[in-house]
Amino acid sequence: MRRRTFFLGLSGLAGCTRGKRRLNVFNWSDYIGPNTVPRFEFEFDCEVRYHVYESNEEMLAKVFSGNSGWDVVFPSNYYVGPMAQTQLLAKLNHSKLGNINNLDARLRNPVWDKDLEWSVPYMWGAAGIAYTTKHEPAPARWADLWHESFKGRITMLDDAAETLGAALKKLGLPLNTADPEHLGKAKDELIRQKPLVRAYLNAEARDQLVAGDLLACQTWATTASQAIEAAKHLAFVFPAEGFSVYSDCAVILRESNEQELAHQFINYLLRAPVAAAIVNHSKTATANGAARAMLAPVLRDNQVLYPPESVLERGEWFAPLPPGAQQLRDRMWTEIKSA
Repeated sequence: MRRRTFFLGLSGLAGCTRGKRRLNVFNWSDYIGPNTVPRFEFEFDCEVRYHVYESNEEMLAKVFSGNSGWDVVFPSNYYVGPMAQTQLLAKLNHSKLGNINNLDARLRNPVWDKDLEWSVPYMWGAAGIAYTTKHEPAPARWADLWHESFKGRITMLDDAAETLGAALKKLGLPLNTADPEHLGKAKDELIRQKPLVRAYLNAEARDQLVAGDLLACQTWATTASQAIEAAKHLAFVFPAEGFSVYSDCAVILRESNEQELAHQFINYLLRAPVAAAIVNHSKTATANGAARAMLAPVLRDNQVLYPPESVLERGEWFAPLPPGAQQLRDRMWTEIKSA
């Protein structure tokens, strides 16, 4: 989730420091603290090559060959199953993940990977609407982003699953539908909305919102939290029709030649103080329950990052789609963007 298009190539992966183990980590942007990697390198006497991406598609395009050079990546939950089925992932050795019980209880047996055989939840979140409180009335539903008053001053996510998902929810249809008729209706809605939309953007929309160039945008709660931190006139709403929920998960690629070090890195991220320090910096929603308990109340009880159960009841987890339905969505997304 093109979620959260800055991409760093693999040229830096050649030639590691002699005598030191090297771990190559590929993660979403804004998902790490400034001291996280240096402290890991010092403690484990290794070198980490850390780069970021903005979408699952970017990540998958690089690792699909099975010869990418990456060791640890962070796909969203609905990519874990397909990546395991295509033999891209290594099975996790829980004996090397002693901190795994720090996970929030709700994420220890997730529907996409019941026994955490392939993945460890890292962050989680949901999509909604960030907006300026100077605009009245305040948006409360996906349908409000189709209103003429927002013309030229809204953005939608550059993410097929999320943006089609918003249109599906607006229509009262399931987020993970594979029905061509449902998807066709969602496509038509987005084409109808397109004259109002400035652009399809991910993290880039945050700065435009803070600067006042946008009145509203479809975005992730984590991105909204960062924007609200920078500009107090901003707010966020989980749309009344329902919304998507996702988790980004740490996995080890089967191609990795540093399986031991990869497990040590994931177990390090699972330490409560390490995870809490990351959240204090990134203002993201950690999957680590022990870390959340360590946060200051202003962050621990932030209802943008951690909505109450009464709100989460409207959420729907993303799930993998049959290949045919995924291809149809991808084709429709191309048609929407080129319309």
